[in-house]
Amino acid sequence: MSVLIRRAILGLVFVFSCLLSLAAAPAQAATPPQEVVTGWYKLILELVRHTSNYSPPVAARSFGYIGVTAYEAVASGSDNLQSLAGQLNGLKSLPAREKGVAYDDAVILNTVMEFSVTHFFDRTGPTGQHVMKKMAAKMDEKVSAGLAADVIARSRDYGQKLSQAVFDWSSTDGGASVENMGFPLEYKVSDKPGHWVPTSLIRQQQAPLLPDWGKMRPFAMPTGSSCRLPEPPDYSEKPDSAFYKDANEVYTTVKTLTDEQRTIARFWSDDPMLSPTPPGHWINIALIVLDQKKADLPTTVDTLARLGIALSDAFIGCWDAKFVFDLIRPITYIKKVIDPKWDALLITPPFPEYPSGHSTQSGAAASAMTHIFGDALAFDDSTHEADGIKPRHFANFRAAAEEAAISRLYGGIHFRPAIERGLTQGECIANYVNALKTKK
Repeated sequence: MSVLIRRAILGLVFVFSCLLSLAAAPAQAATPPQEVVTGWYKLILELVRHTSNYSPPVAARSFGYIGVTAYEAVASGSDNLQSLAGQLNGLKSLPAREKGVAYDDAVILNTVMEFSVTHFFDRTGPTGQHVMKKMAAKMDEKVSAGLAADVIARSRDYGQKLSQAVFDWSSTDGGASVENMGFPLEYKVSDKPGHWVPTSLIRQQQAPLLPDWGKMRPFAMPTGSSCRLPEPPDYSEKPDSAFYKDANEVYTTVKTLTDEQRTIARFWSDDPMLSPTPPGHWINIALIVLDQKKADLPTTVDTLARLGIALSDAFIGCWDAKFVFDLIRPITYIKKVIDPKWDALLITPPFPEYPSGHSTQSGAAASAMTHIFGDALAFDDSTHEADGIKPRHFANFRAAAEEAAISRLYGGIHFRPAIERGLTQGECIANYVNALKTKK
């Protein structure tokens, strides 16, 4: 077992124990409902890290549905929030609260979070399953303290009905079943010059990850191709071609990296099973900002819903483009054309190059967060602090997105067009998310 994996497992146990201690602590006052939501999200980030089939697209999808469920739990009892039913693709209606009787938001939220996390993380290991149950029980005990029995029962019942309705909706999007960790058992790799070929010796990764993900039903944008990008530069091995120059930039950049560039590459690497993945990184940024702003319940659920939708749609749009253009990775081209002994700083993921997933999802996330909090909110990103990686300071969300994007050049993962156009694609996708009406 590697040091990193052993550290990750120890970190999981530590975080789980902290969350359970928080849930079990005696309350001096009623638990704020937003703390129920953020407490569960902290657990979700650890589950993403430790659930083997949770690649970035799969994680983003779950963030989307969990965010919508939590939002609707609150909107259903609010005079100021508007339901997303009728606005999101395929979501026509949702159960309503009974009029004239009392409900408790914290009980409803704990119920919907337990249901959603249990169902979307049904493949997590025994430790995760155990802690989900303990978390739900301890939090339920806390939020139910002092409430009338009929309010508790009614709130739980409504939370169950709402969660089931959203989960049923999720089962029709084309992404509910992920077999073999997302790698197809049969796949014909193109033999045409400039097309993707496997970059890993692992047998499973001789086929690309989730080649049909771009065909999935998005949340807010009409289809996976709604923000399709222009074609990448024409493939060429000639030294005076645009393609060669882009590859040579990757080659020379990696060979001359500064310490700061290495730090940036590793800070944003967010490898599956060793981190909460790239979408989880942005969810954690949202949790940091929500805590920094002392956000109320409507802002909390609105933020997590919009961000989850933006991240999920970003991976659908990005994967749609990746498998239309099916572009070769820098490491393959550079070893063949420029220098067979060259190697990238980071491990190249097993799917086509164009556009950059980091760029598309970060562009979408930053735009969605800016829509809520404005373009002048500075923050410290401490996502990897528990893993011994120092926090990084950003003047705004756009600055963080741009650094996440360029980190893939430093890592030797992407050509510049994939990075820059990915950011543009993400902003396009976020426009659909930002158009959603959440306030009456």
